[in-house]
Amino acid sequence: MQTWPGRPYPLGATFDGTGTNFAIFSSVADRVELCLIDDVRGERRVDLHEVDAHVFHVFLPGVGPGQRYGYRVHGPWEPASGHRCDPTKLLLDPYAKAIDGQVDGDASLFSYPFDDTSVAVTGLAPSGTDSAPHTLTSVVVNPFFDWGHDRPPQIDYHDTVLYEAHVKGMTMLHPDVPEELRGTYAGMGHPAVVDHLKRLGVTAVELMPVHQFVQDVSLQAKGLANYWGYNTIGFFAPHNGYAAYGTRGQQVLEFKAMVKALHEAGIEVILDVVYNHTAEGNHLGPTLSFKGIDNAAYYRLVDDDAAHYFDTTGTGNSLLMRSPAVLQLIMDSLRYWVEEMHVDGFRFDLAATLARQFHEVDRLSAFFDIVHQDPVISQVKLIAEPWDLGDGGYQVGGFPPLWTEWNGRYRDTVRDFWRGEPATLPEFASRLTGSSDLYEHTGRKPIASINFVVAHDGFTLDDLVSYDDKHNEANGEDNNDGESHNRSWNCGVEGPTDDPAILALRHRQRRNFLTTLLLSQGVPMIAHGDELGRTQRGNNNGYAQDNETTWVDWDLTPEDSALLQFTRRLVRLRLDHPVLHRRAFFAGAGAGLESPAADGGDAELPEIDWLDLTGARMDGTDWANGFARSLMVFLNGDAMPEVDRRGAVLVDDAFLLLFNAHADPLDFVLPPAAYGPQWTTVLDTDGSTPEGATHDAGTTLVVESRSVVVLTRPSERRLRGATRASEADV
Repeated sequence: MQTWPGRPYPLGATFDGTGTNFAIFSSVADRVELCLIDDVRGERRVDLHEVDAHVFHVFLPGVGPGQRYGYRVHGPWEPASGHRCDPTKLLLDPYAKAIDGQVDGDASLFSYPFDDTSVAVTGLAPSGTDSAPHTLTSVVVNPFFDWGHDRPPQIDYHDTVLYEAHVKGMTMLHPDVPEELRGTYAGMGHPAVVDHLKRLGVTAVELMPVHQFVQDVSLQAKGLANYWGYNTIGFFAPHNGYAAYGTRGQQVLEFKAMVKALHEAGIEVILDVVYNHTAEGNHLGPTLSFKGIDNAAYYRLVDDDAAHYFDTTGTGNSLLMRSPAVLQLIMDSLRYWVEEMHVDGFRFDLAATLARQFHEVDRLSAFFDIVHQDPVISQVKLIAEPWDLGDGGYQVGGFPPLWTEWNGRYRDTVRDFWRGEPATLPEFASRLTGSSDLYEHTGRKPIASINFVVAHDGFTLDDLVSYDDKHNEANGEDNNDGESHNRSWNCGVEGPTDDPAILALRHRQRRNFLTTLLLSQGVPMIAHGDELGRTQRGNNNGYAQDNETTWVDWDLTPEDSALLQFTRRLVRLRLDHPVLHRRAFFAGAGAGLESPAADGGDAELPEIDWLDLTGARMDGTDWANGFARSLMVFLNGDAMPEVDRRGAVLVDDAFLLLFNAHADPLDFVLPPAAYGPQWTTVLDTDGSTPEGATHDAGTTLVVESRSVVVLTRPSERRLRGATRASEADV
């Protein structure tokens, strides 16, 4: 085979129309062989003689898209020193743009000898068995794609409504998606799915992991599968299990077509990415890629025992975030997905691990520095899951400017409020208004808070109001897996019931959670199927359930159809009214939780006011009442210190939000006429107050137990402006 020297950059396999350049980094390798794999798994090896700055490279004329390949790395096998080179293992290219196949669990994937009864010992010599027939292979891809007029929607954060979705789970049961496209990128981009998202009103889909991941052999032995996908092995490759048309690069084109279809509908695509660990596990895990290429450069090892891995992720390993090779890998991967795959942002799994340059979480770590200075990545949406499993790993509110965070405290507080926990009112108010206590001190805005009540990990919304306890028996771990403290409430009966009163309460609670979420300042995130009443029958850890337990059921009951319509109205209400998704935190007399009593005079109304059941401003005693489970919130659309993109001052209608988390109906006295002479019902989660009903200032409105009523009145400034314009016309 004809070989040319090639170039050390870019890393990976790069096709230029005439041939392919191959480049791979290893600071410990003595020799690297490129292995070209044919259709019958035959192997042709090419030595990479050219080395620049630890990058081995070669150019092969005539080699093009669809070619499968791997590497064999010759070097030290010294586990005690952190080195695990083993040329009997066919290794994935860390920069592979596509990956073919899947592992099968064969013993040859492991560098040490073992059988069904033995215990692996890392001090043993390598087993010497070839892994090529049992592992994944890298694929050369065609980088060219007709994007047409595709452009990022570039939706401002404060206008964003996120929708967490699973490519397979969203589409496997959709009746309008052709059967051969279900569970695939093509299915996710199908007009039936895109239309559902568009009609719902969401502005961005946050896709659960689509980087190539590895199936867990232990799960497969139980007849289960890694459904969630938090087991990455290829940071550049779309997962081949979600491809409808092939896995020799077709998955790349299919993914791009999905993004293009979503963009045409004005919907952004955000990826849930797992840069904190890989699928190679701990010292007993398989050798698939990084371990055999340069173990000590990619993984964090125990300081005084380099044969073992320092793990803050619970998966067996953590990437070494102070390594230039790791930092380059992550940044090259992020830029590739933005520039070549046209995605609009990222949600970083266990992001606290990325901040561990050494052992502690450090918001000034090298990772944040390189993200902040990068002209591409700094301009897309960056969402952190702000915790990991290591010491000091819970970092909600601890990330630097530019980052937004999954607000776990929002989830916990809102769940506690609606299940009737005492002493939740002050924190509920903070979460409702954007969690300034967590984010304002670092100069961030309400958009720093990604608000959610439900995500993939835990109960669905329907299960949150139907189960007190997890029911994970199907996972095969004797119900020991998953979170045991869910802050859920079954409304009186565990699981399914025919009791009409309990069902009515559960349906109302679903609406209460969605209403709270979509009327809170910050960025709301809906979990896929929650708008349809999706259930996992009490399983709060569906990571291994790649079946109808976790797939979205599109066969809706009348109640679920009504919930869908309700959610659409809520999203539309939020997006239509800037006062419900402000750019800035509230200021003025009503912004604090211990404001002085209102004097009822002609003073300018504050941006926000907190009112009790009598319509008077709440004081410190009201907030300190541990048994209080109700409040009235006034949002002043005439007092927003904001302008639109054209510089015009924003004005909006005013809103009254009436929350009653008590077990009994409560009488709310509407505030004095200074707040508004008359109010109109926009929404009632109980349905007892009809939409469009009007209520005069100072009158009493009964709010049913465990429900929310939303009232509105027109903007005073807008009305005055309209009056002046009318007089000028005369």
